[in-house]
Amino acid sequence: MTPHLTRRTALAGAGAGVLGGFAACAPPNPGRVNDQAAIPPADGPVTITYWAWLKDLQKVADVFNAQQDRIRVETTWIPGGNTGGYAKILSAVSAGGGPDIAQVELRQVPEFALAGALVDLTRYDFGSQVDAFDPGALSQVKVGDSYWAVPQDTGPVATFYNREVLEGEMGLTPPATWEEFRETAGIVSEAGKNLITLDPSDGSYLISWVMQSGAVWFRPEGDGWIVDMTGDASMRVAEFWDQILADGLVGTGYGSFSTPWMAAAGEGNVLATISGSWSDALIQSVPGGEGKWAVAPMPTWPDGGVASGAHGGSSAAILSNSQHPAEALEFVTWMCSDPAGIDAMIEYSGIGWSPAKDYIGEVRRQPSEFFSGQNYNEEVILPMAQGQNLDWTWAPMMQRAAAMVGDGMTTAVTGEVPLVDMLPATQTRIVEIMREMGLNAEEAR
Repeated sequence: MTPHLTRRTALAGAGAGVLGGFAACAPPNPGRVNDQAAIPPADGPVTITYWAWLKDLQKVADVFNAQQDRIRVETTWIPGGNTGGYAKILSAVSAGGGPDIAQVELRQVPEFALAGALVDLTRYDFGSQVDAFDPGALSQVKVGDSYWAVPQDTGPVATFYNREVLEGEMGLTPPATWEEFRETAGIVSEAGKNLITLDPSDGSYLISWVMQSGAVWFRPEGDGWIVDMTGDASMRVAEFWDQILADGLVGTGYGSFSTPWMAAAGEGNVLATISGSWSDALIQSVPGGEGKWAVAPMPTWPDGGVASGAHGGSSAAILSNSQHPAEALEFVTWMCSDPAGIDAMIEYSGIGWSPAKDYIGEVRRQPSEFFSGQNYNEEVILPMAQGQNLDWTWAPMMQRAAAMVGDGMTTAVTGEVPLVDMLPATQTRIVEIMREMGLNAEEAR
């Protein structure tokens, strides 16, 4: 594979060839090659296996199992992806085994495809099912023209805030724009509190901010990738947060939902978090928070950008050694789009935002006593999910990219290297890494 992607090559073909070209550079002993003939459905009953770290997933599978007698789904709990789950999955696939289905974070899907571990679902007519899914969820499992997994849950970003303190005691409103965020954070800081706090080593927050700003860091073109971390949409975010950090307007000693954050939130000294929709379940552990919190949209830019960024979420991916990919796809399509599947995942597994296009889950259509009686899922989270950056594509080395961004945020907090300098340097290094992996990549011009 050539180490450099020329502009002519980049513009020549369809993005679907990008992951197809990955196969030649994949690690040894990948799973079944995607250019083999599709495996037809079995003539009789089959059992398919599913490895995931979702709790009580077997109860979800049992709902499906009870509806028919052709497919039985058996689940196995594994550690979270980066705490051992991914290594277990990839080792099994490399050895010629593994389950039919595995939980894979949305941002990790291209990397698993690169390793030859996933089935290209377009080979099994998944394209005919896409209208059942939320476009923002689908965009995170697609590279070029191919779908590499089924979105299982997502994390559209919103503002979760202490209404009693912010509005009741301080007479402020949740910021609707990022400029209002700066002003509100300053007032809250002067009062000896923090509007939000950050763990700067967690690069997922900066990534969600630039996604919302309209950036597209990784763009598949032809047989390779264009990496663009320094466009206007990214740099305005960098400039904004460089100033926020320089002025000390937010806390940087600990991140949302950590033990010190919970204590400070319970005392009314940290007033908000701007994070994924799954934050609602965690915030309900804030001491004495019942009836005091509420939810508002993510702050927006006055021109350009979208309503919300993405923060977290997973997919149900069919692994390339599966002997029953058609049946596996039938199950995960049901689980991730049918109301019965969505309700079961919410009830038993506590998933994030529903990946279904027109169904958020019955329980999420009700007002919440904890969140001030607000029907926040329909009023706020649903518009955030509908306002995603549909052009965003995850890179085939996203874990390392996120770690580099987190390192860059840390140096920006100390004042050592501002974000406006970190992003260009990180872009150059990421292109180098992708070429070292055998991928065609170039920096945007």
